[in-house]
Amino acid sequence: MACPFLEESVYIGAQILSRNLSRERVIRSCLDVLSFPDAYLFERFRFSARLIIHLNNFLRPHIVHMTYRGHGLSSEQILCVALSFFANGSFLYNLGDTEHISKATVCRAVRNVTLTLKCLLYTFVVFPSHRPTRLKEEFHRIAGFPGVIGCIDGIYIPITAPSVNEGEYVNRKSFHSINVQGVRWLPAL
Repeated sequence: MACPFLEESVYIGAQILSRNLSRERVIRSCLDVLSFPDAYLFERFRFSARLIIHLNNFLRPHIVHMTYRGHGLSSEQILCVALSFFANGSFLYNLGDTEHISKATVCRAVRNVTLTLKCLLYTFVVFPSHRPTRLKEEFHRIAGFPGVIGCIDGIYIPITAPSVNEGEYVNRKSFHSINVQGVRWLPAL
């Protein structure tokens, strides 16, 4: 039985090891994402620098994480992490490894931006000026489908092979085309 007045030698040894093995916290400098060319930003985030700045200015009050530790991600970094996730649907680990941040931080960033966009949904997505209930009723009357307010369709329009960026115009059916999508609303009710 150990004496309550004396510290155990194992405990003292652990303290010595802990002091010797503890390292200073290293804070990596973050890249300025907007310093990259727009082609790179569009490939990685699907947005240009101007649009990322615009989105950041609009979303900053909602996504910034207040911390008293002084090393939290900036709103620009949070937005870019989420945009990168939305653009390529990569796993959180892969995205965290690329950005040198933890999986939990990536998850929080994606969640914060997603919830903010959800709250601001009706700022960007607006129904036509007439009431959607009338559209629903008319589509139900015509086709028997409940809850429909419009129809979307797409078509490949064949084109001759362009001389520049020819590969970008080859569709999944292996011919050159432009993909056109359209929404059909009912005539004015």
